[in-house]
Amino acid sequence: MSGREPLIPKHGGYRKLKSFQIAQLVYDVTVRFCDRYIDRRSRTHDQMVQAARSGVQNIAEGSQASATSKKAELKLTQVARASLEELKLDYEDFLRQRGVTPWQREYSLRQELIDQRCQTADEVAAWVVEAAKKSVASRQAPEMSTTSTLSTMSTMSTEPPAYTQLFPEISANAVLVLLAVACALLDRQVARLAADFETAGGFTERMYRVRTNNRRNQP
Repeated sequence: MSGREPLIPKHGGYRKLKSFQIAQLVYDVTVRFCDRYIDRRSRTHDQMVQAARSGVQNIAEGSQASATSKKAELKLTQVARASLEELKLDYEDFLRQRGVTPWQREYSLRQELIDQRCQTADEVAAWVVEAAKKSVASRQAPEMSTTSTLSTMSTMSTEPPAYTQLFPEISANAVLVLLAVACALLDRQVARLAADFETAGGFTERMYRVRTNNRRNQP
């Protein structure tokens, strides 16, 4: 009995999927981002949050549905991928409308964030602060003098630090980096599911194999 193919295969386990973990992080960061930088009364706010949520929910639903429908798993995983692509466009629009160029693949901060392997929205937020400080420091370094440093220090108590102005663009770019990772993972996941479906078929084929094997093994 132990060697026989079970009718209901192992399913669920989506929390262990790296695609789910990154998508969930994107959702958490997007909720914070929209509450801070997008008008809560606008449709864009709701659409971005819902697109991020859809990415998470459809990965989970697809994983659970795989018990009886590989076709549903494949479809829902692709829906998750499409939702994150929609969210990606919203972040790109946010930057474009402010005259900011998204980070290119070779940009140092992009790889730095990937290497950071943030697990929570708090960790991403802390990284954004440090990245903003680095950006301001690198821009000011060639022209800094003792006088300008003292002047900056004297105004810090009354004015927000200069690096805070970079928070929106760095935050948006950071989410785009996370989205690129999540989308790449989902692309590979969809390709693997499609290949498995072509090879082993869906639940109907599984039922046939299990029934046939059981008949053969009957005394």
